[in-house]
Amino acid sequence: MDSMITAAARALAAGDLLGVLKRVGLRDDAPALALRGIAMAQLGDYDRAKVLLRSAARAFGPTEAVARARCVVAEAEIALVSRDLNWPPKALAAARATLEEHGDRVNAAHAQHLEIRRLLLIGRLDEAERTLAALNLSFPPGQFPPALRAAYELVAAGIAMRRVRTGAARNALDGAARSAHQSGVPALMAEVEGARRALEAPAARLIGRGAERLIPLQEVEAVLASGALVIDACRGVVGRGVGGERVVSLAKRPVLLALARALGEAWPGGLSRAVLVKRAFRARQADESHRARLRVEIGRLRAALRPLAGVSATPEGFAMAPRDTDEIVVLAPPVEDRHAAVIALLADGEAWSSSALALALGASARTVQRALESLAEAGKVQSYGRGRARRWTTTPLPGITTTLLLPGPLPGD
Repeated sequence: MDSMITAAARALAAGDLLGVLKRVGLRDDAPALALRGIAMAQLGDYDRAKVLLRSAARAFGPTEAVARARCVVAEAEIALVSRDLNWPPKALAAARATLEEHGDRVNAAHAQHLEIRRLLLIGRLDEAERTLAALNLSFPPGQFPPALRAAYELVAAGIAMRRVRTGAARNALDGAARSAHQSGVPALMAEVEGARRALEAPAARLIGRGAERLIPLQEVEAVLASGALVIDACRGVVGRGVGGERVVSLAKRPVLLALARALGEAWPGGLSRAVLVKRAFRARQADESHRARLRVEIGRLRAALRPLAGVSATPEGFAMAPRDTDEIVVLAPPVEDRHAAVIALLADGEAWSSSALALALGASARTVQRALESLAEAGKVQSYGRGRARRWTTTPLPGITTTLLLPGPLPGD
């Protein structure tokens, strides 16, 4: 590594992106192309950054497998930040294996963090948790440099928040804040603060006994631990106990979930058949066919919830009664919209492609596209770019929030 490349790498590590371009902006050798690619990514020009990194990977010789693998890892991070979730994960896994084989443990760990973050984005929480645990065993986070340690803690906090473990999430974010401060990377510190705000923001609406209020994740955890029968319309489950000791999933049975939620909101009273038909079937008026279908669905709901609650007929309709507890509460999303799931993903402030949204939601691309068009007409989202480069966001400026770790340890470090 010559002196100019070393100086450019040091400037990149310090966040001096213009200093990087000043030193290597006119060079076309492989290390210079790689450093320019990272700088352009951090400046937000992802398309140009990907071209430069691919050129750098081709320019590195056959004996420079580690350098080529680092280029792949950097490109994978650009794909993650730009929400190109269809970027081939096998390429990242191969690059990580190469880095591990050649002893570059830091960048190999960074590659694994990218894998975990992608798993979180597409909802594969169990796999993400197992991968993080395996990384913790092979490379303890105490050995990470500050920036990578902050990234590790952010991933751990994300998993804890999705598991509704606010204490663990807060401890992880405290560690992430300390490591981000040690790294001196402003974007990383901003990401940690954003995660802190997400932890304190309203996570659900608590509905019970005719009252309704917004609650943060910590109160959601307390509700789940209270022993009450919880109808969780956010996750599509009905259960009791913070650890999910007794849980019935209705996520794939939307009619039963709608009926359970309606009866839970009405508890300790009941609801008429006409109201239940409107809530479950979205019918304006209940005719005899609706009433017959309601009887069938109520029977199915009784069978599904038998360990947790009973559903009994009343002169006007039906009512729910909990078993082994004296309280029923409903947890509903903080904002309910026809396309709430799309809005929730876009709320992270990043720019998403419609294909990435479809992958994360497990929906068809056409369904997501129709939702985006409807939200755009309502002024809730906006797009830029055309064709396959089109991206959707709820904020005016997308940005890169993590540090690209292409360069290895610098001489003298």
